[in-house]
Amino acid sequence: MQHTHNTLAEPIRQKSIELLNQNLAAAIDLHAQIKMAHWNVRGISFFAVHELFDKVATAVLTMSDELAERCGGLGGTAQGTIQTAMKQSKLVPYPHQVAPIEDHIFAVASGLAAFGQLLREAIDTTDKAGDKATADLFTQLTREVDENLYFVESHAEPKKNH
Repeated sequence: MQHTHNTLAEPIRQKSIELLNQNLAAAIDLHAQIKMAHWNVRGISFFAVHELFDKVATAVLTMSDELAERCGGLGGTAQGTIQTAMKQSKLVPYPHQVAPIEDHIFAVASGLAAFGQLLREAIDTTDKAGDKATADLFTQLTREVDENLYFVESHAEPKKNH
């Protein structure tokens, strides 16, 4: 760890850095998945969904930066390479055969929901460990993920009630 004047105890910072890097890997993976959808979406509502995916990908990229900077602020090293993300991401790989808009929307929504769940778990862990500032960052990112999930799911055809 790098020297820092941060007053959190080193074991707390180490746990937070570990969780920040786990979520950084997932964010890098999710960003790439959403860009894949952005590049490959086709259909009647192409432009709206194409633009939406680009905005959501940009939001996730910003989240990656926030996770990495908090890691550095705690004295850690942000593990933000593609190779590390491939090894550490807990997200389901993006399906390469996806073609219809509905399938892309489902895949992106699923990735966002899974990332949101990882963040929620990190909130509880860092809060219990005594790092309320990192828990607050995870909370903020969860709100952003939930909002983007809402935007993506709003482009899906409504399911009929049985």
